[in-house]
Amino acid sequence: MNDLPFWKRKTLAEMTVAEWESLCDGCGLCCLNKIEEWDSGDIYFTSVSCKLLDGESCRCSSYENRWDFVPDCVQLTKENVPDIAWLPPTCGYRLVNEGRDLYWWHPLISGDPETVHAAGISARGRTINENEIDIDDLEDYVVDWPLTVGEEKDEEEEEA
Repeated sequence: MNDLPFWKRKTLAEMTVAEWESLCDGCGLCCLNKIEEWDSGDIYFTSVSCKLLDGESCRCSSYENRWDFVPDCVQLTKENVPDIAWLPPTCGYRLVNEGRDLYWWHPLISGDPETVHAAGISARGRTINENEIDIDDLEDYVVDWPLTVGEEKDEEEEEA
């Protein structure tokens, strides 16, 4: 019998739908609007969330029907995860794809969906809904914290 958790035993392609969905830590960072420079391809996160992101739970308020409201919502798949450069460094899908383990605060490790928020990893309390801004002002909301969350944890782990 193998006592390793599924994310250590399976590739993304081998996971069941339930396993796949459970890899989402509920941080909400993938639901932030991003700006891509057309000439360089550089991608910048903003603190502006998708209109469907619940800023408190950091979950989609209409997950099953999100494409009815946000046609360009990117669905993470086993095929596209390796190619999505903007996935946050703490993203469970990214970590598993890279052969790395989940962080202590991931709900699959902690058993508690609130630890991602308590650890300061999530978008909770840091965003403004896209319906509340003039989209022409999106550049005014560029932030770097979605790409740096968890860095201090990485440094602490390396020092230990």
